[in-house]
Amino acid sequence: MSDLQTPSSVAFVSLGCPKNLVDSERMLGSLREAGVEVVPSDSPADAIVVNTCGFLEASREESLSVLRDAIERKERGEIGRVVVAGCLVQRHRAKLLDWAPGIDSMIGVFDRDRIVDAVSTSPPTREGLDAEGPRYWIAGNALQAAADRGRDVVGLTVAGDDGKGIGYFEDDADRFRLTPRHWAYLRMSEGCNQKCAFCTIPSIRGKMRSKPLDVLLDEAARLLDDGCVELNLIGQDTTSWGRDVGDDRGLAGLLKAINDLCESRGDAGRARLMYAYPTSFTDEMIDAIRDLPRIVDYIDMPLQHASDAMLTAMRRNVTAEQQRTLALKLRERIPGMAIRTTFITGFPGETEVDHEQLLEFIDEIEFDAMGVFRYSAEAGTPAGRMERDPALAVPEEIKRRREAELMLRQQEIAFENAAYLAEQRVQMDVLIDGEAGATAEVALP
Repeated sequence: MSDLQTPSSVAFVSLGCPKNLVDSERMLGSLREAGVEVVPSDSPADAIVVNTCGFLEASREESLSVLRDAIERKERGEIGRVVVAGCLVQRHRAKLLDWAPGIDSMIGVFDRDRIVDAVSTSPPTREGLDAEGPRYWIAGNALQAAADRGRDVVGLTVAGDDGKGIGYFEDDADRFRLTPRHWAYLRMSEGCNQKCAFCTIPSIRGKMRSKPLDVLLDEAARLLDDGCVELNLIGQDTTSWGRDVGDDRGLAGLLKAINDLCESRGDAGRARLMYAYPTSFTDEMIDAIRDLPRIVDYIDMPLQHASDAMLTAMRRNVTAEQQRTLALKLRERIPGMAIRTTFITGFPGETEVDHEQLLEFIDEIEFDAMGVFRYSAEAGTPAGRMERDPALAVPEEIKRRREAELMLRQQEIAFENAAYLAEQRVQMDVLIDGEAGATAEVALP
């Protein structure tokens, strides 16, 4: 590091999901700790960092578009170095320099603490060129990354199925937050042990690594001290928190600890659960949401489909009836419970019967919020191989039609529910993000 020259200014672009945003915030925190000025992404800078998403084809194309734009700016003299980080690096590191020639440094998802080195320059040669050329920090998995940093990994495993997982060794504290000051993401874990047929996350982010409870509570306390009112609990599979490292307190125990911390801070402070997985979501977890006053009566639980044929093909390890029972139980045991979910339409082999079953499920449960993704084939996944079979592939025009039908039905449900609340003159607590013309954006409940 002593031979490297730290830049005075860095621009930053963060793409992708909330988990990636937390990585961006931590990298920005490291840059600020090193005395680097963080400037707007469209400003001239000594370096620009693009923290990429590589989950779907559309996100990959967006990341490459931003990267190529940054390289063009470097060629015009507006930017000194182009650094690429995140999932696109981890998944496609062998192809990136072909896709976007002009990259100066790459860091993978296990190496974000190398960000200061990545944006720094080597002493120039006589020709005025970077002495080392492009530099890379891309550990293959969390166990390797931890060992590289001198952590004792004897007896630990990557998978953690025996309760001896590597655990979450990264530090999410000391972030430069990109969210509004009054709410923040609190990452509970990284990686995933599920084996969904369509998903590349385990191959990119690795096996599940739960963040220790004491580390979680320390980070939560820092966020509350920084003016945060609402903590959004995130991870690839929040239901499974603690299992990989043998923490028997589980999600219910974590929610109680977060609730107690918020209550100790007076009136301010609450938390909501996101990215829950339906399999093994227990009565104890439901009771925790119901009984703990600082845990919002809200859950974000991607269900992906409601046809047994599709759930089996997706390798979701759950049946449609089990999902129905869980959703109705949440409604019954937690009055006013808000449920958000996402579904995939056009998965290989999806028939009109499957689609109608999903529409009927949406009608019955009446989700408070819902998103729909058109299936995108991903190389290296079981579903990607299914998509190559013409008998299973769903044409794009049918995907678009089914997506529109699903979202139209959800819109009708949302309007009906909003009209009912207005007629009943229901009063709710709201979290105001700010004014937007004559209205304000709010997070409910």
